[in-house]
Amino acid sequence: MTVRDFTDPVADLVAQARAEFAGKPFSDILDAAGNQYVDLVMGGGGVLGIALVGYTYVLEEVGLRFLRVGGTSAGSVNALGLAALGPPAEKKSDRLLAELADLDVWSFVDGSWAARSLIRDFLAGRSTLRKAMDVVLEYRSFAARLGMNPGRAFRDWLAGVIGRAGITTTGALRERMRTVPEGLRFRDGRPATVDDADAHLGVVATDITTETKAVFPLMAPLYWPDADAVNPADFVRASMSIPFFFEPVRATAVPQGPAAEAAWQRVVRNDRFPPPECAFVDGGVLSNFPIDLFHETDQTPTAPTFGVKLGADAQPVPHFDRLVQLTMAVFNAARHALDNDFIARNPDFRQLVCVVDTSTQNWLNFDLTADDKVELFQRGAEAAVQFLRHFDWSRYQEMRTALIAPHAVAAPMSPGLTPAGPAGPG
Repeated sequence: MTVRDFTDPVADLVAQARAEFAGKPFSDILDAAGNQYVDLVMGGGGVLGIALVGYTYVLEEVGLRFLRVGGTSAGSVNALGLAALGPPAEKKSDRLLAELADLDVWSFVDGSWAARSLIRDFLAGRSTLRKAMDVVLEYRSFAARLGMNPGRAFRDWLAGVIGRAGITTTGALRERMRTVPEGLRFRDGRPATVDDADAHLGVVATDITTETKAVFPLMAPLYWPDADAVNPADFVRASMSIPFFFEPVRATAVPQGPAAEAAWQRVVRNDRFPPPECAFVDGGVLSNFPIDLFHETDQTPTAPTFGVKLGADAQPVPHFDRLVQLTMAVFNAARHALDNDFIARNPDFRQLVCVVDTSTQNWLNFDLTADDKVELFQRGAEAAVQFLRHFDWSRYQEMRTALIAPHAVAAPMSPGLTPAGPAGPG
């Protein structure tokens, strides 16, 4: 496949969107080329993440760029691509798409022959004697590794993608993201600095050793002695560690001593000493759609935090009569409850969330066909256009200002002092 196999079917849609949204305000942070800057958070969804590339492709084509980008699981893959494949002012979705076009997603299923056979039967809905034998053959190996697939193929592929773009360490990624776009300014004409932009990555994983929601690279110094030297692909591999499907990722040399203990108390806000080793599984276990990743409650933002979820809006399941149904319901409740609660308590965020209906595909179907990939990309592109059409930046800012006003405390200013400048993205 080629990039055009994906982009040609949406060419008319993109052309229409460029014309329709020309001059429409989406943010108060712009650059000399007229690009507008937003933050972006993307939810998990396994192989359905190709739809996220369709979503961001449209946003970039109509002149939107990204400052703070983050996500869980599949969302973290696209987030790293947007962060690493070029500086903030450049379009990156088409570069990531070029890497995905010929990718055999099934290659990420890198376990034993028994594991691969078992997964194929499960995805096909087959219940056979061979499956039962596969379970027996695989159990000893699975019990030792705690996952059917090592996940090395995925990690090495992603490290190669960002490595070809010149990113092999977290330190290098930070420097790239802090490249200030030419002529970066606020809408009222004042220049914006690198600190105003505050561009950085946020990848969510679940630390099952300390029962902590880990956000990388922010919290990486808690787990690695030299956090800047860690390949960012390792953070995403941790975020993608679907329980039982992939082996957990382990940090085997967690820093110890008084300084480390103080850091854990400061960042994680608990007084437990850091263990010598920590294990991570999929961030979706705790937060599959971490829309609060960059949220700042005490200010009106100068750039919105767009959020995109994969899958149809959840509907209540009235009755459970199968064990698999019950198990999936428990898992879904655990990974969605905190995020849903945040949105319920912050109704302004409903204006920021786009849902891409990917219900026609199984999020664990690592055997996607070419047509499946194109369909997912198109669904993401179409959802992006619908979202941008209805988003009202001025109305969102007014709502945020109204929500903040009752809680604001006017502090007296000393002579010669002026109020703080505009708030950062949020």
